[in-house]
Amino acid sequence: MKLRQLLQDVPVLSCTADLDTEITSVVCDSRKAAPGCLFTAISGFASDGNRFIPMAMEKGAAVVVTEHAPQEDVPYVLVSSDRLALALISANFYGHPAKDMTMIGVTGTNGKTSVTLLLKQVLEKTLGAKVGLVGTMENQIGSLSIPTERTTPESLELQALFARMRDEGCQYAVMEVSSHAVTLERIGGIHFDVAAFTNLTEDHLDFHKTMDAYCDAKAELFRRCDRAVVNGDDSYASRILAAAACPVLTTSALGRGDLRAEELDLEAEGISFTCVCGEERVRVHLPIPGRFTVYNALTVLGIAKSLGISLEQCAKALADVKGVKGRIEVVPTPGTPYSVLIDYAHTPDGLENVIRSVKDFCKGRVITVFGCGGDRDPMKRPIMGEIGVKYSDIAVITSDNPRTEDPEAIIKDILSGVSSELGTYHVICDRRAAIRYAMDIAEKDDIIILAGKGHETYQEIHGVKHHLDEREEVAAHLTETRES
Repeated sequence: MKLRQLLQDVPVLSCTADLDTEITSVVCDSRKAAPGCLFTAISGFASDGNRFIPMAMEKGAAVVVTEHAPQEDVPYVLVSSDRLALALISANFYGHPAKDMTMIGVTGTNGKTSVTLLLKQVLEKTLGAKVGLVGTMENQIGSLSIPTERTTPESLELQALFARMRDEGCQYAVMEVSSHAVTLERIGGIHFDVAAFTNLTEDHLDFHKTMDAYCDAKAELFRRCDRAVVNGDDSYASRILAAAACPVLTTSALGRGDLRAEELDLEAEGISFTCVCGEERVRVHLPIPGRFTVYNALTVLGIAKSLGISLEQCAKALADVKGVKGRIEVVPTPGTPYSVLIDYAHTPDGLENVIRSVKDFCKGRVITVFGCGGDRDPMKRPIMGEIGVKYSDIAVITSDNPRTEDPEAIIKDILSGVSSELGTYHVICDRRAAIRYAMDIAEKDDIIILAGKGHETYQEIHGVKHHLDEREEVAAHLTETRES
């Protein structure tokens, strides 16, 4: 493909390269540079891609795209935003695959993964469609699973994934859209048929600094879609609605939205409610417990309705959905009088939601094992400490993914929000030991919540990932206990 084709719609400030240069590939990692490639030098947070221009040229790069005119004598394209340029160039290179599919984007602090996975099942069941998914747990093309390391991939990787979805016959693409993806232009040049907002609670303030800035990053998605579904009960809904440049369907479990949940029934086996929209009334059941499941279901119902699927069709599909791994996931504990649940709750709101939801149906005590991740917003640690101890009958404070931080220092931050007056708590830094302790003290009808890891099967300590599957830990301790 010629350079001039790749630069279509890209805001170019100046260009010293021959626009008829034939480009063989697009890269943003100098280690992947090859003869004839276009190298985009990204001014990153950890390192500046401009430092690697000489390496890319040595490997045969034909042209460099950058925000800063290179000191080296190389053919370059100067742009106002290197990240936006990469997104638009990538879309041009892969033939704008998103335009060939119905695009659905879901954003919010909590619920994105559950909503996208449930929606994928609904689209498959009601329309018989082949659906691609971009998410935190994994990417999917139909039934094929593809591992992923971030909620929304870099734009070059994302466009390559969309191209693969298109080429393998996907008619729909459902994706989680993180605030980072919006701010860092990973979704640059993509227009969505439907966008949805789940909620906004404290998270990623190490990156966005303020809640308003965090919200505004989310809100930008609603300037890039044809229709929107917004959780009207959320305190930031008005800010999202103000940004929306399209028709909006609001959802509510408090009786004040276009699409409402009434007559709620919350049980250990799942949730039921009557979905009301105008004159339509449909009874909805999901085999996934938790009050927040009501909100996730409303978002799915709203998106489906925006796509022309009736509430009745959607409700029928939701009745048969599979639960989401790591989201109120029941861990087998045969022969024990207590239950164990795994949930990905790793934000203050997420932790409070899961504990209070479990309390709705727990007949005994709620024992919560939780920690906070390292290299992430430290301001939420004392808040999560307070929530975990206040709402649990017994809290076990432990490590999550300390990453490059000292696990004990993270726990100290958590404990700054805790006092003995709030409730009973124990501190066990080793997560495996914490899980075993919770199981040892559990009694009849108690429910243990293992919060924070969810679908993850590793623990990152001092920058190294170690295998840790909490399902295996529970099974192993049961075996050890029976053999002792």
